[in-house]
Amino acid sequence: MTETVTNWAGNITYTAGELHRPHSPDALAALVADSAKVRVLGSGHSFNEIAEPGAGGVLLSLAALSPVLDVDSAAGTVRVGGGVRYAELARLVYAHGLALPNMASLPHISVAGSVATGTHGSGVGNGPLAASVREVELVTADGSTVTIGRGDERFGGAVTSLGALGVVTALTLDLEPSYEVEQHVFTELPLDGLDFETVAASAYSVSLFTDWRAPGFRQVWLKRRTDQPLPDFPWAAPATEKMHPVPGMPALNCTEQFGVPGPWHERLPHFRAEFTPSSGAELQSEYLLPRTHALDALRALDAIRTTLAPVLQVCEVRTVAADEQWLSPAYGRETVALHFTWIEDTAAVLPVVRRLEEALDGFDARPHWGKVFTTPATALRARYPRLGDFRALARSLDPEGKFANVFVEDVLSG
Repeated sequence: MTETVTNWAGNITYTAGELHRPHSPDALAALVADSAKVRVLGSGHSFNEIAEPGAGGVLLSLAALSPVLDVDSAAGTVRVGGGVRYAELARLVYAHGLALPNMASLPHISVAGSVATGTHGSGVGNGPLAASVREVELVTADGSTVTIGRGDERFGGAVTSLGALGVVTALTLDLEPSYEVEQHVFTELPLDGLDFETVAASAYSVSLFTDWRAPGFRQVWLKRRTDQPLPDFPWAAPATEKMHPVPGMPALNCTEQFGVPGPWHERLPHFRAEFTPSSGAELQSEYLLPRTHALDALRALDAIRTTLAPVLQVCEVRTVAADEQWLSPAYGRETVALHFTWIEDTAAVLPVVRRLEEALDGFDARPHWGKVFTTPATALRARYPRLGDFRALARSLDPEGKFANVFVEDVLSG
């Protein structure tokens, strides 16, 4: 039966006329083996064509498979199925008295899709979500299963893999003892005189928000682990009402504020798992660059804020610790992440994205693999020193390019 398949935002309509939803591992393996081209959709939160299988290709969802959620309390690990989302995983892990070290702002996204695209949370000591992965299980081109874990020379390319190696059916993640988090919100942090390093390190996770309609930041969200010192934040005033990052949006959808302690999984994300944070009426871009460039990059954005503001809902600035995944946008460097939530108007947004990328030229910015960007493939290839190693790994696991699409081929072509 033909169906219209789109991503969450609705800006991408996939050429595949059907979203295949196998109900068993055997059915999945057979579908992969019998197909010429395969891509996995995940939760659909990517804003570009990274999941597009191309004409005649198979678009695959793992949502109908039985979720794998096996917690090993003694080892401090969890094995999670490829179709599971973070909210579901977090609740189970918390029930065992354990925790993930970090979460993204949305708990609604799939674990496998998030780590495959280099998605992250925030914190100067917190790596991307892929940093918690210790083992990945893949169904490869011939339908067989391959397991790659830490210590395997291939591991650096196996997690943040853009879906180019196979279908991720399970991941094993490291856990730690459960902890509680408080969330404190401040308003109006000036850009002038900003000590970015001190601000970024003032809590376990720090997010700065602005609409670039004026210099500086409209909101600062500090997420403090209650087993760590209370942050001293003299640079901005405490919020007097609950806030939503996007001006005018209801704070009801957001996680608890005003320093009320709660479980890690109910504070690390910005948005509550039981609410849909928005209707998807938006586009998103994000650029990750060396943290040493943070202030210069913010000044460069301030210089073009009259260009950004008309199509921008909110910009979020976070930090990410260096990662070891070859295609991670945080690979090999302490990172600052500049995230942009745009209005839902591709024609109006794309010229602004190009201007934004020009402003960031010279800062070695790596775009998030799942967001809207126009950076040429030649420039991207120059920014990933281990790309050749990843290309060789993709050829060894998928010699015919079954899992490669136009997006991936642009990245991998040498």
